[in-house]
Formats: sequence, C-alpha cells, structure tokens
Amino acid sequence: MTPQDRVAERISTAARNAHVFLATAESLTGGQISCLLGAAPASSDWYRGSVVAYSSEVKHRVLKVPDGPVVSEASARAMAGAVAELLGADIAVAVTGAGGPDPQDGQPPGTVWFGLFAHGRIDTEMHRFDGEPQDVVTATTEHALVLLERALASAPGRVPPPLA
Repeated sequence: MTPQDRVAERISTAARNAHVFLATAESLTGGQISCLLGAAPASSDWYRGSVVAYSSEVKHRVLKVPDGPVVSEASARAMAGAVAELLGADIAVAVTGAGGPDPQDGQPPGTVWFGLFAHGRIDTEMHRFDGEPQDVVTATTEHALVLLERALASAPGRVPPPLA
C-alpha cells in the first residue's frame, strides 16, 4: 500500500464517520485523485465522483470557470463550487495548474491552484512544485488528499452544496 493509498483510506474512514459526501474536479492531475479515492474502502458510501476537465472549454462550460486564464484562483474556486453542486458533495477539492514543461496562462511550470469547498465556503491556495511534469502531478495529488483530510478533520456533518 502506497502512502497515497493510506491517506485515501483515512479519508474513507473520516468521510463515513462524518456522514459526508466528497467530490473532485481535476485538470492537471487527469483523474489521479479520483482513482485513489475510488479505490479506497467503501468508496461508494461517500465518494460522489469527479469531473476531469482537462480542456479549457470543458472547464468553462461544465465547471462554470469564468472567461480568462484557467490556471488561476478564480478557476480553482469555480471548479470546487461547481463540482460540489453538480455531484451533491459536502466537501470537494479542485486542482488546476501548469504541469510543464512549458508555462501556461503566464504561469511557470509547477504552478498549481487548489480550490476546496467545505463547511459551506470555498477556500483557495496556490503552490509551486518543482520537478518534471509527473513530479508536479504527484505533488498536486498528494496535497489535494491532504486538503480533503484536513477538511474532514473539522467536518460538522452534511452541508448543502453552494447554489449556482
């Protein structure tokens, strides 16, 4: 069992104990977060699913990302809120970034924005990860799992998703 699998297992336990549903919106990671959560114990009890929106057009159309750069705080915020609403999740994490090797939207490789819908609000944060594209994807996946685990640690129980 990998360290990521262990975190996903802890997320499963915490989500079931809190009686909450989780979802993800992924761009840069291409579904890797979803794969880990979906393979966790009893995932059908708490994991609602994911929207993997790799293209900018899908981010704008499906996840309500506003016009402009998709590697941005506004994009991560919109993705987290939209996936929570679409999938009926109490907690949702969203990731969008420039994996490299080239910059994207004026952001250097390794720039990643995270959006976290939890407890009725959306928080965002930006990180810069070093390494090759796969290193950035791995670091992004790991940090997204950490954000979910932290949100679950203080989960009050079911909170309705945001309105559009």
